Amino acid sequence: MSTDALLRSTAAEQAAALAAGDVSSRELTAAHLERISAVDGAVGAFLDVDADKALASADAADAARAEGTLTHELAGVPVAVKDIVVTRGQVTTAASKILEGWVPPYDATLVTNLRRAHLPILGKTNLDEFAMGGSTEHSAFGRTCNPWDLGRIPGGSSGGSAAAVGAFEAPLAVGTDTGGSIRQPAAVTGTVGVKPTYGTVSRFGVIAMASSLDTPGPMARTVLDTALLHDVIASHDPRDSTSLADAPRGMAEVVRAAQAGGDLTGLRVGVIAELDGGEGYQPGVVSSFHAALALLEAAGASVETVSLPHLEYALDAYYLIMPAEASSNLARYDGMRYGLRVEPSSGPVTAETVMAATRGAGFGDEVKRRIILGTHVLSAGYYDAYYGAAQKVRTLIQRDFAAAWQRVDVLVSPTAPVTAYRFGDKDDPLAMYALDVTTIPANLAGVPGMSLPSGLSEDGLPVGFQVLAPQRADDRLYRLGAVLEAQLEERWGGHLLARAPELEVN
Repeated sequence: MSTDALLRSTAAEQAAALAAGDVSSRELTAAHLERISAVDGAVGAFLDVDADKALASADAADAARAEGTLTHELAGVPVAVKDIVVTRGQVTTAASKILEGWVPPYDATLVTNLRRAHLPILGKTNLDEFAMGGSTEHSAFGRTCNPWDLGRIPGGSSGGSAAAVGAFEAPLAVGTDTGGSIRQPAAVTGTVGVKPTYGTVSRFGVIAMASSLDTPGPMARTVLDTALLHDVIASHDPRDSTSLADAPRGMAEVVRAAQAGGDLTGLRVGVIAELDGGEGYQPGVVSSFHAALALLEAAGASVETVSLPHLEYALDAYYLIMPAEASSNLARYDGMRYGLRVEPSSGPVTAETVMAATRGAGFGDEVKRRIILGTHVLSAGYYDAYYGAAQKVRTLIQRDFAAAWQRVDVLVSPTAPVTAYRFGDKDDPLAMYALDVTTIPANLAGVPGMSLPSGLSEDGLPVGFQVLAPQRADDRLYRLGAVLEAQLEERWGGHLLARAPELEVN
């Protein structure tokens, strides 16, 4: 197999080649490092790449394979990790100047799981600073570009992870999803991303933005690859008080069974009425979504329209709850304990002046905007009117979902109302926030969600198909996703990424 064919193969195919002895983990990891060196100057997916550490991990995987002590199918397949996930001995910045150069002394639990399964970590991927944004334009260290068109956004905040997978720089990546930050980047880059049930993947060692919403999850180029990575990073963790001991496991087995059967008979699919087109939706996004629905019906699923009446308030509730939690979580960056410290240029040096100078210099505009909003809604005079009211709306949305699960097994919608837009087209923060309308409800309700490619819009850019399931029913996402992906790829004659233009790099 040529190097190009190896890079464009799926993670499952790479794992099979490793198992057969056709390639070593060192050779596979080195090929991806060479690809990163060749194209990432244009894409900007990575903030930090440590080739020596990655190759050392690959050598350890090869040694374990020789000894017969490997524990997971993906052993030796490299992975990229979003730079909001703590990695021992490797820089972790959350794409913020306030953490520039910080090297953690410990690993996040999900990173421990990756290392235990012998997946070499290629590097840390770019994101919107502290995961605040939907375009990866708000990183302190430069933006990431969409591999389909380097003049367009790769989504956010996990845009670096999505771009790395879409540009064939990594076969697998880890992202985090607070309001759609895995699913939306997957949609606009033609890749697959899953937000597991909240509590399935430990948040220990994941730098907090909004603790009741943040959900780490897998990103890859196929549903099977995503399931395989899901099985590696998911685990119960007593260090995370929200970790679920009874979270579902064995997603790869679900996918393979669905691929073998190719049948969705008996599956009840609900189309979310409030997210099925309308103002702000591209025509090509809506037509691609409905074409995919027809394939689900052809596979035996029953499809009906379901209303979640309180979704019209989801965007407003989210942009009160999330900034409130973010302002509380980011209070720890005070210039006193770790990270950046800036002293005032004039006047007395006190705790208050150092904190003000440090936060003023260390945080970007989007982070400051959300801290100010969050602090306002938590203040004594406004707590009940804003934050308290938003939490009540969240409860109503959760009840809408609970009622829907009485009628259907899964809910579906377009992942995003538009395809990847050009850099600078959404300079108005409110315009950017409005694009989260389709993904935010899953985070407010704590339910799992998947985005997989459903085709190309009229502008030739990828469209994402979103699937939501009840809490702890992640297997339903993978069952539907596997069957739909197989039908779509049969129509396309291969993966959608095969239609992506070649990267133009200097």
